[in-house]
Amino acid sequence: MNDKHAEAYVPATYDPMNTASVTAAICRELERQPLVPLPPGVPMFEGSGLYAIYYVGESLLLYRPLASLRVPVYAGQARSHSSATGKSAPNKQPLWRRVREHQKSIVGARLPIDEFQARFLLLPDVHSDLGEHGLMVNYQPVWNSVLRGFGSHEQGSKTRKSSKSAWDTVHPGRQRSYGDETHDREQLEAKAAYHIRRQAEGYESIPWHQG
Repeated sequence: MNDKHAEAYVPATYDPMNTASVTAAICRELERQPLVPLPPGVPMFEGSGLYAIYYVGESLLLYRPLASLRVPVYAGQARSHSSATGKSAPNKQPLWRRVREHQKSIVGARLPIDEFQARFLLLPDVHSDLGEHGLMVNYQPVWNSVLRGFGSHEQGSKTRKSSKSAWDTVHPGRQRSYGDETHDREQLEAKAAYHIRRQAEGYESIPWHQG
């Protein structure tokens, strides 16, 4: 290397533990896990971590485009400790129990539960945070982003008086109390359908789908 090139040379930077790389690795590992029924369709297991719920059927036309791509309709995590208080989870099965709650919501809305499956990955909380963020940003699951309210809890009079969620507007049936309805079902369904088409178009651009 002559002096001229030596002056212009800058070594490459490689950090295998940068946030983007770790996030992609976690999401890739989640997607290597088998698709299984939602609890109680799988035996109870201990631990916290990351999960994603998928539509794998044919009868719900709105979600049918996602079935072959395995794009999650909903993603989240169940922590071993509260992020607000630092206290341990009240039970040893936070991940299983969290998705069990979701199963009850799907059944309550009279959706075909056999057409939904899940993936689970046991993880420390810090890595669950990264994985959840990666799934949210890159997939923007339709129940997290457009039809919000699926994963919410009804707690106290203030929550009971709030308006019906977008998810409950499109999928009514859960035993909850609501205030005045403010959403238009047809508009929500159209918005969700457009969002799903965009998800399908962008599937190959997901970072951990490349290479």
